[in-house]
Amino acid sequence: MTTDDVLTAWTTELAEALGLPDDFHLDIDVVLDLARDAAHGVARPAAPLTTFLVGYAAGLRGGAPADIADTARLATERALARGTDGDAAR
Repeated sequence: MTTDDVLTAWTTELAEALGLPDDFHLDIDVVLDLARDAAHGVARPAAPLTTFLVGYAAGLRGGAPADIADTARLATERALARGTDGDAAR
């Protein structure tokens, strides 16, 4: 199995266990890119915190694909800006 296969299977398994709707779809690449940008722009431990907060905020906004895209974009912009400010913990 490739890493993509493992992540897709895990996402499906966890979504079912969490009781998410059958039509739930997660763009895994968006989440991984967000985690990478937070880890490099802020600090490595910021990756899971950022992905959680973005998911929570998107859910509060309604959870539509546009809500996810908007919150992920905002977090990515902030993380990347922080990385260029020289304030990032390394």
